[in-house]
Amino acid sequence: MTSTEILDIAAATQVLDSQPFSRVIGARLVEFEPGRATLEIDIRDDLRQQNGFLHGGVLAYAADNALTFAAGSVLGPAVLTGGFSVNYLRPARGGTLRAQAVVVHAGRRQAVARCDLYAVSPEGESVLCAVAQGTVMTTQTS
Repeated sequence: MTSTEILDIAAATQVLDSQPFSRVIGARLVEFEPGRATLEIDIRDDLRQQNGFLHGGVLAYAADNALTFAAGSVLGPAVLTGGFSVNYLRPARGGTLRAQAVVVHAGRRQAVARCDLYAVSPEGESVLCAVAQGTVMTTQTS
């Protein structure tokens, strides 16, 4: 696969599965289309902090990967995060963390994306827990 090819969800899932940390966290790619990506992670006891909420680092991981996959859907697979910020709105609790990212601007070499992070209860109720924005760059020099 060349750096300018655009991935489909099967290829993108293989990329996610090739990340050892993503396997530890249990991340799964549930949406991948041009300009959009959604990751989900089951909220497990071993991912919680001392007060019983999902650890903020897990939310940051989910935002980072969702932003990068959304941008990679338009830039191609050879991308890296240039930087991102997360604003935590409320503690994440529930059954699943859902990170939904969308590209808001893309050029030839970089894209800006935003991500909304929801805690989803077993009954399907979604609560917005955090928002993130980031810049993703291609790793190609020409």
